[in-house]
Amino acid sequence: MDIAQLVSDVGFPIVVTFFLMHRMERKLDQVVIALENLSH
Repeated sequence: MDIAQLVSDVGFPIVVTFFLMHRMERKLDQVVIALENLSH
């Protein structure tokens, strides 16, 4: 297995997963802030 095949099989899904997790984390932080503002 050459390195290009390994990167395309393993690296790309990992990068996409971390990117989506980072986006979700920012949105969840905004939801938490909004809920805290509602409770005050």
